[in-house]
Amino acid sequence: MTNNAAPLPLDLVQVFLRVAELASFTRAAEVTGLPRASVSAAVQRLEGLLGARLLHRTTRRVQLTPDGEAFAARARELLTDAEELGAMFRPGPAALQGRLRVDMPIGMARNLVLPRLPGFLRAHPALQVELSSTDRRVDPVGEGFDCVLRVGPLADSSLVARPLGQLPLVNCASPAYVAAFGLPRSLQDLAAHQLIHYLPGLGARSAGFEYQDEDGRTHFVPMAGALTVNNSEAYLHGCLAGLGIIQAPEPAMRPFLARGELLELLPGHRPPPMTVTLLYAHRRLPRRVQAFMDWLQEIMEPYLAGATAGGDRNSAAASSG
Repeated sequence: MTNNAAPLPLDLVQVFLRVAELASFTRAAEVTGLPRASVSAAVQRLEGLLGARLLHRTTRRVQLTPDGEAFAARARELLTDAEELGAMFRPGPAALQGRLRVDMPIGMARNLVLPRLPGFLRAHPALQVELSSTDRRVDPVGEGFDCVLRVGPLADSSLVARPLGQLPLVNCASPAYVAAFGLPRSLQDLAAHQLIHYLPGLGARSAGFEYQDEDGRTHFVPMAGALTVNNSEAYLHGCLAGLGIIQAPEPAMRPFLARGELLELLPGHRPPPMTVTLLYAHRRLPRRVQAFMDWLQEIMEPYLAGATAGGDRNSAAASSG
């Protein structure tokens, strides 16, 4: 890679990093809101200024060259340093600006985040948030997310994990279901009941009703069920329709339990709580990402058991949303 006396425009560096992270000029154009031709021209101009080829381009894929890998690693640090430098003399957190791209489960977005997001954006009027809400496990790096919120166990990866706490779960059914099938008072009673099975990938086999004993061990009771779903919206509304028992996050069920639209079943046999984690790709974060994650932790703390004040660690992509 050759040296060039001309300063590198940071907007070109930002576009290049998006292409590198997404391995696609088309997807980088979608994320940045730029025409695809502009994205391609930006990368070509950057390569011309550097005097080095940063990307291998084929009809099917885009990947970093060795020079591109070295430049991308340093460029991420450069952009973070530039943001911190520009914010040195701005007054407090109101100086946050730029675009923030995040992903989280549907229930978390609907019940906890979106109702409180107007206040966060009023405090940071120069910030734009792109919120992906899905129960599908996304690829934080490949899909260009600054951070993702995950619920459930983690699998090995190079991502950095920030544990937030444990999400309690509760067993629920509708009054109509209880009227039709009765109220189970023991695990043995479940043989005469219906479970709505939740499987991220349809076609797999459900383990059944999950519960935790007094020693903290997890057990399953196989159960029949006429309905299997692959997202939290269908899971909840199937339960409200009287189609079976569900095991769902307690904070999301509170309003339905309070209004009598759902009833709690077998409170002594709740499922084990699920770990809630923030995941991101790099330890050095722009201030806007750090501030948003701090805010998420603050608003979620009242709903989580064992909430932690922080402390990131190398960990994983979540296996469920």
